[in-house]
Amino acid sequence: MTEETYTPSKVWQWTKPNGGAFANINRPTAGATHDKELPVGRHPLQLYSLATPNGQKVTILLEELLALGHAGAEYDAWLIRINEGDQFGSGFVAANPNSKIPALVDRSGPQPVRVFESGAILTYLAEKFGAFLPTDSAARAECLSWLFWQMGSAPYIGGGFGHFYAYAPIKIEYAIDRFALEAKRQLDVLDQQLAERRFIAGDEYTIADIAIWPWYGGLVLGTAYEAGEFLSVHEYRNVLRWAEEIGARPAVKRGRMVNRAFGPLDEQLRERHDASDFETRTQDRLEAAS
Repeated sequence: MTEETYTPSKVWQWTKPNGGAFANINRPTAGATHDKELPVGRHPLQLYSLATPNGQKVTILLEELLALGHAGAEYDAWLIRINEGDQFGSGFVAANPNSKIPALVDRSGPQPVRVFESGAILTYLAEKFGAFLPTDSAARAECLSWLFWQMGSAPYIGGGFGHFYAYAPIKIEYAIDRFALEAKRQLDVLDQQLAERRFIAGDEYTIADIAIWPWYGGLVLGTAYEAGEFLSVHEYRNVLRWAEEIGARPAVKRGRMVNRAFGPLDEQLRERHDASDFETRTQDRLEAAS
């Protein structure tokens, strides 16, 4: 395959959109583009998100906390349509200056607390409710190490492999090979880690699993980029075993549905304000009633 040689200019300038999926929301500057306040529901926890892998992390944890009986984890989940630029509204930028989902506002105290970056939100909620984060210092360190591994590694899977394999306007052999190489290396890291452990950080299900599953579970279970055959995911038997076990958890199934605005209609719960919404307000039911 012959690819055009590109010579960067001395000073980069943004002269045209870069093309591909989501090109309309990419820009080299930060801050709000329009005034739009965020809605606020009746629960102390207000989540503003979309069911991307990063968004799923938080809704899965919230559903797991509720399943444990933590009533204070009840939440309102509002849909942020990133392809329409909702993340650049003034209210969202106030919640997350980086304009990325998810963003959480905790209104349970005297003053609202904003938390952004999915790993920070997972840690905040785990500490707030005393669940899914070990208290033993060594176990806690192991859990947080894997949490931060995911935060640092997933951009190679999403922004790297996923972009060039599935979303870029042209197929670039070098870029796909470069990121496929790293995606497979990361899967092998997980596969070796899971060879002698039930869960990522040991025998206990933690926020490390909740953070890693939407990305790497999606890859091996075939829900991310339709790249399973390309990456030979059947080779990673320990990751597959782990991914299937976590994917079967009822709270994980619910969490994946929240703020989903794509895929089968019966798996879309675009907004969530009550536990009963899973039975009454999925998109297939709403459209059938309209």
